[in-house]
Amino acid sequence: MFLFFINHVIISQLLEWTEKRGLLRLSNREYAKCIDLVRKSRGVEAAEKYFTDLPNSAKNKSTYGALLHCFCCEEMTEKAMMLFGKMKELNFPINSFDYCSLMSLHLRLGQLEKVPLLHEEIKQKGIKPHLFHYKLLINSYASLKDVKSVEGVMEEIKMIKGITPDWAFYSNVAAIYVAAGYHEKAELTLKEIEISKLNDPKAFHFLLSIYASMGKVEEVNRVWQSLKSAFPKTSNLSYLTMLQTLSRLEYMGGLKRCFDEWELHCSSYDIRLANVLIKAYLKRNMTEEANSLLSHLLEKRYELNFRTYALFTEFYLMTHSMDLALKFMGLGTPYLRKSEREMYKKKVHEFLKYFEEERDVCGAKELCNILKQVDFLDLEVYASLLCNNIPFERKERQAPQIMRGNGVEIISESETT
Repeated sequence: MFLFFINHVIISQLLEWTEKRGLLRLSNREYAKCIDLVRKSRGVEAAEKYFTDLPNSAKNKSTYGALLHCFCCEEMTEKAMMLFGKMKELNFPINSFDYCSLMSLHLRLGQLEKVPLLHEEIKQKGIKPHLFHYKLLINSYASLKDVKSVEGVMEEIKMIKGITPDWAFYSNVAAIYVAAGYHEKAELTLKEIEISKLNDPKAFHFLLSIYASMGKVEEVNRVWQSLKSAFPKTSNLSYLTMLQTLSRLEYMGGLKRCFDEWELHCSSYDIRLANVLIKAYLKRNMTEEANSLLSHLLEKRYELNFRTYALFTEFYLMTHSMDLALKFMGLGTPYLRKSEREMYKKKVHEFLKYFEEERDVCGAKELCNILKQVDFLDLEVYASLLCNNIPFERKERQAPQIMRGNGVEIISESETT
């Protein structure tokens, strides 16, 4: 149905309107899809009511299965198990997807030992399994650190006709082997990905990441060349993945070459890639190189972001070069986005802690001026700033007065609840 490409809320409202007017007759499967859409747009209680209000003819295997999926997604164990029992009582042909819903529920709740039991139940009932079912089973064994059982599942899959693991499945298994220290098994699993015809850049990205986690620089370079051959117009995202991979491997020579290659051929500049190189430089105390790259970015008038300056702020905070830390904090503040305010708050508290310990009044005042740019001053911040030059017992009384004098609105706790 083309409707599912639209926003969930709009779909839900549109379906309700058309159903009430008899303009749309839905099939059983479409009713099932509607139940999940209602959950996503209006919550699980609305989805349950939608199911309850369906005509008896529409309360069938598909709609019961959809409601079961809703309960499992919302971790409503009691309702899920009661509904599953009802489905059995009604002799509905329960399939692998229904079991997948329950297996996902148990995984999320950490009830790992229940997942293999459901797998055994599927086998006993002769229900045809699904690839996703095996992924959940493998993840349960991985969480239990039972690598032998993971291998057993892989062997079982080979014996089942109609199930062909894709690159995402193999990547998941390889990552499990790496985490358990079975690098040879991981490499054999990755080869299964490489022998298939890959038409998704994400597959190469996973290969790069997993080979890097094993410290395989040569394999990383080989996969990178394969990616570029498969996708001559290599995307910014692929270059970003490769840069992050090389940084993880601490391969600075390759990192700089890859960045230069991207910068030479890119059609649109993505500051995230430059940030990877800046972070790598600063991690190794290569401040001259990091500042040189920043100067290059400014000279070319590329669009920077808060993260660019935050990297320098973090570095100079760590080295207690507070003048430089404040400088970059001030430069980055105008680029601050709403999603970054929590990270910004943490940086503010690092500054405050330092200024309180060192009784640095000048630094505290400079920080205060920076925070005004983004309306980041509140009673907590002001009280901390005032610790530097006002006795502790007076700060709570003095802070509101000074805040008002600086045009800062004071919001009481009662107003925020």
